[in-house]
Amino acid sequence: MDFEYYEILEIEKDVKTDDIKKAYRRLALKYHPDRNQGNKEAEEKFKQINEAYQVLSDTNKREIYDRYGKSGLDRQGFSHFSEQNYEDIMGDLGSIFESVFGSGFGFGSSKRRKNEKYPSDLENEITLEFNEAIFGCKKEVTFFYKSPCEKCGGSGSEDKAKIDCPECGGKGQMFYRQGFMTFSQTCQKCQGAGQIIKNPCKICKGKGWEEIEESVTVDIPEGIDNNNRIRVAKKGNIAQNGSRGDLYLFINVKNDKLFIRDGQNIYIEVPIFFTQAVLGESVMILTLRGKKELKLPVGAQDKQQFVFKNEGVRDLRTKHLGSLIVQISIKYPKELNDEQKNMLKKLQDSFGIESAAQDEGVLDKIKNWFS
Repeated sequence: MDFEYYEILEIEKDVKTDDIKKAYRRLALKYHPDRNQGNKEAEEKFKQINEAYQVLSDTNKREIYDRYGKSGLDRQGFSHFSEQNYEDIMGDLGSIFESVFGSGFGFGSSKRRKNEKYPSDLENEITLEFNEAIFGCKKEVTFFYKSPCEKCGGSGSEDKAKIDCPECGGKGQMFYRQGFMTFSQTCQKCQGAGQIIKNPCKICKGKGWEEIEESVTVDIPEGIDNNNRIRVAKKGNIAQNGSRGDLYLFINVKNDKLFIRDGQNIYIEVPIFFTQAVLGESVMILTLRGKKELKLPVGAQDKQQFVFKNEGVRDLRTKHLGSLIVQISIKYPKELNDEQKNMLKKLQDSFGIESAAQDEGVLDKIKNWFS
């Protein structure tokens, strides 16, 4: 089935490279096979997401795709995921995942060992308030981890008996022919093992594992941001040999009503009455850490920005503080009473402005006010 790369990543065509990476990160985690075992729709979606990312994250491929579509990529020799061996795809994705999520990430960074029913590392999402991410906090996280079923010892079988998978005939792979080429895919029924359980365990229903709820208090560092992750050692899934993997917390940060964050910098828009801008008054503004005085220049302009250094977010690595960027928004009255009109008329007259005569001399005078 054909699909459009920008649509599959849920992004616009003019999106920046960093936003492509963020979209891929979010969707790849959501549809990764380790989180959707046996779900063929999620498997297909995962292939499409990775195909789209490989194209749109590459400047040259993206330019060709934007101009000529998939046919242009085909002429350049780009192979679509649907035409490849799925096991090869999963292997090749290791480098993609490492570049996006960092080395050692639970999904895609290393292949699951044979006969393992689930990966040892565990991923979970945690949502933070805006101020919790800015200043850090302690957060209690509740999650479910997998542990081998005590009844069957993790085998999933009542009597340990297994039979050859009827779907793949014990091969663990399904083979398909298209023309003169043969493609293979991991058997979904036996997950590539080649055998299935004859008498499923009544406790775990043949899965071989049970889910256990646990809570842990996590130190959230100051300055953490969307798409960052926190590793909590030895809080992942428990393998059959008793070893335990790590828990990775994927961070989501809520937006704030006043402040907008861009990395270590913070933006805020401050409403200014037009007379304050004309007179160059001082106004009190909110910062992350309290209030500050903003001294406006005479004749301040709408959308003009003012930078307060060291009033932003602390960098996780360097510990340096970013800046607060204040952008003013000049507001004008929607209605005027007679007294206000007369006062403004007198002010206008004091500058030598005659409302009926807008000659070049008057326009030059107005221009000089802002020079």
